[in-house]
Amino acid sequence: CAMAGSLRGEVLNLYKNLLYLGREYPKGADYFRSRLKAAFLKNKDVKDPEKIKQLIARGEFVIKELEALYFLRKYRAMKKRYYSDDKE
Repeated sequence: CAMAGSLRGEVLNLYKNLLYLGREYPKGADYFRSRLKAAFLKNKDVKDPEKIKQLIARGEFVIKELEALYFLRKYRAMKKRYYSDDKE
C-alpha cells in the first residue's frame, strides 16, 4: 500500500535527522545512537498508520527539543565568551 510506503520514508528521514542531531548530544553520539535504535526497533512492528503518524510526530517533537537544547548551549557559550572578556 502506498500509504505505508510514504510513512516508511518519513520514518527513515526522521531516523536520519535524529541520527545527525545525535552527533552533538551531551552524553555522546554512541549513547544517543543506541537509545535511538532501541526506540525505533521497539515500534518496528506497528502497522496502524495513525499510530505511526503519532510516533513520527513524537520524533519531530524530539528534534525540536534537541535543536533548542543545542541552540541554548551555543548561545550560553557565546555569551560567556563575550561577557568574560568584558570583565578583564
